[in-house]
Amino acid sequence: MNKAITATPRALELAREVLNIEAAAVQALAQRIDDDFLRAVNIILACHGRVIVSGMGKSGHIARKIAATMASTGTPAYFVHPAEASHGDLGMITAEDVFIALSYSGESQELLTIVPVIKRQGAKLISLTGNPRSSLALEADVHLNGAVDKEACPMGLAPTTSTTAALALGDALAMALLDAKGFGEEDFARSHPGGSLGRRLLTHVRDIMRSGQRVPAVGADAMLSEAVLEISRKGLGMTAIVDREQRVLGIYTDGDLRRTLEKKLDFTATPVSTVMSKQPRTIGPDQLAAEAVQVMEQYNISQMLVVDGDHRLVGALNMHDLLHAKVI
Repeated sequence: MNKAITATPRALELAREVLNIEAAAVQALAQRIDDDFLRAVNIILACHGRVIVSGMGKSGHIARKIAATMASTGTPAYFVHPAEASHGDLGMITAEDVFIALSYSGESQELLTIVPVIKRQGAKLISLTGNPRSSLALEADVHLNGAVDKEACPMGLAPTTSTTAALALGDALAMALLDAKGFGEEDFARSHPGGSLGRRLLTHVRDIMRSGQRVPAVGADAMLSEAVLEISRKGLGMTAIVDREQRVLGIYTDGDLRRTLEKKLDFTATPVSTVMSKQPRTIGPDQLAAEAVQVMEQYNISQMLVVDGDHRLVGALNMHDLLHAKVI
């Protein structure tokens, strides 16, 4: 039977040492970054095609992340495996593209094999290595130096600090490109429609509001009993009170109903217009659903009427609709 292995305080010491080593390496990059970085940014900004990022082994994993970060922040990019490129995937690369090659040694044979073809096609080459005198660095149009003093691996073998440095440089590139292109929150949301930010920024009131026969509404001459029935039928906890042109005059809610009960009024003889809340909070159908959330939270209300530019009733929504749409 195998003997159980348990962690010792040494594990904490090692963890702190790893984090300190990697943090120091990234900080050193910040001090070392120079005009080569600017040249790399400008080459990508001038690119009329795509950015292709490539690397072998652990560098390949970092390359995939860099490509994904660029693609999600306004720089069309994708990953190509260097070994697969030698067997047909080079057809993905055109003269309009920029090729970013990652290899800490700068001597990755799979990358060096395809470099002549990339150069012959006319694509720009940016290399990210830990050796400015390496073959890959010397062949590149621009070289980014990701050298680190040592790996965080206790044996000095597993790529740790070097991959962290490469990832940080890739993030720096992506953020510099994002800023230069004026890529903002709405742009980010368009490329992340499934995320919470996308839902908040891209969902409009018209996308989730109740409309047509689902909107609770009664006329100004309706009695309280009619308003209560309408609230019950439509299930939104309120009803709009409108004139003959469907312009909103007021709102009658579950809260208003409780207050009315305390007055012991005759529900069959009391016009709802005499007890409705006048000038209710409303929102336009083209406004963001996030704005509806903000208004509801600010005024501690749970439903809203949706009106057009002439204050005509076009829809209604409540907090449950916003929750269901995952806007909140």
